[in-house]
Amino acid sequence: MRTGRLLTTLLVAGAIAGLAFWGITEPRPIFSKGADTALDQDGDPTRGQLIFAAGDCASCHASPGQRDRLRLGGGLALASPFGTFRVPNISTDPVDGIGSWRTLDLANALLSGVSPAKAHYYPSFPYSSYAKMQVSDIRDLMAYLRTLPAVSGKAPPHDLALIFRVRRFVGFWKVLYFDRNPVRPDTSRGDTWNRGQYLTEAVAHCSECHSTRNIFGAIKPETRFAGGRDPEGVGYIPNITPRRIGDWTEQDIAKMLKTGETPNHGRVGSSMTEVVTNTAMLPQSDRDAIAAYINSLPLRDTPQP
Repeated sequence: MRTGRLLTTLLVAGAIAGLAFWGITEPRPIFSKGADTALDQDGDPTRGQLIFAAGDCASCHASPGQRDRLRLGGGLALASPFGTFRVPNISTDPVDGIGSWRTLDLANALLSGVSPAKAHYYPSFPYSSYAKMQVSDIRDLMAYLRTLPAVSGKAPPHDLALIFRVRRFVGFWKVLYFDRNPVRPDTSRGDTWNRGQYLTEAVAHCSECHSTRNIFGAIKPETRFAGGRDPEGVGYIPNITPRRIGDWTEQDIAKMLKTGETPNHGRVGSSMTEVVTNTAMLPQSDRDAIAAYINSLPLRDTPQP
């Protein structure tokens, strides 16, 4: 009888733990399907084109092996300690891409990391930064995406270790590390600095590369912008705090974002060349804003490889 009671207790405890885990890890889109929101209003595709550039969308979602950066068929392989992620098709194809999405669906993906099917996206999609975006920018971005060509064909599936194929674990990751709080303007700073904070922290998601991550793939707060191993495991991303580039002026940083040239007559390389291709499309005022914010970052030592 004691053995039976113990077994029953363990089963009940296990069931309670399972239900708790299921509830905690539930995908929670910020907007419900039936919501009547300002997202349904028409966006401005011209402004959306700038958000598209600042967000580096083409760098990941353009189909590999072709020169047109606006054919967003996905398929790019992203290596990681968890396996290989494949970037999805976000073209206007209604079957293989996002042509059937409402703006609400795009907002839930960017702000919540949740798909229209109410599944968690893996944080290899940098929604932990995009979550700080303004709704009006998402509306404009969708308006621009709808002007781009449809590309048929789905990206190959992710190739992950067995345990990481359970997307519910991403829900637990979100409980620990996902911060949905928007970027708050600093009233003690000017408009240029606040614009730079928003672009750097939210849209351009600079910290996603220029930081070191823990064993769960989350950014270590003490290393933000201080560099770290390339998320794909090849090379080392540089420290961009004034500890490393303190001799760069704001004008130097803005010039690099336009031309790729560094103050020591060098040029940026690796994935930063793609970033410069995108930031060169921005108005000078936005490059100046990013430079002002980067120049004000706290000094942080470069983490050891």
